[in-house]
Amino acid sequence: MDTSKPNFELIIGLGNPDKKYENTYHNVGHLFADYLSSHMSHVTCHMLKSDVYMNESGAFVKKMLKKYGAKPEELLIAHDDSDITLGDYKFSFGRGAAGHHGIENIQAVLKTKNFWRLRIGIRPISPIGLIKLKRLKAGKFVLKKITAADKKILGEIFKQIDSKL
Repeated sequence: MDTSKPNFELIIGLGNPDKKYENTYHNVGHLFADYLSSHMSHVTCHMLKSDVYMNESGAFVKKMLKKYGAKPEELLIAHDDSDITLGDYKFSFGRGAAGHHGIENIQAVLKTKNFWRLRIGIRPISPIGLIKLKRLKAGKFVLKKITAADKKILGEIFKQIDSKL
């Protein structure tokens, strides 16, 4: 299988459904899905947002794969990644969950790691010229509301990603 040029049938943005989680760093997958839904006219795949809690994403993903007749290899899961600095992102295929509970659940339910992931960085960055910040535990920032400055950074990243899809 050639994984260098993905052909996505389904893109799913992960997040949490409750209003209290809107515009939090943990819901970056939902924000990306919203961005694509309103900006992406050149891609012909199905674009969805999960409607379950992050840690229960597997059943939703499995149901959507079946509904749209897609294979795991044709799936792109967009989600936050607290190990990647805000303003960066990575595409990966067939990798472990690295502690992301939503991905762990998807891998357990699908019984495979062979799907694409768009890992969108949310780790805070230190101001230029200052001493390196102490590495925060993900729980200290993933459920905080996204600042206006960080929303602007994410918007730019979403544009970059859109140009590669």
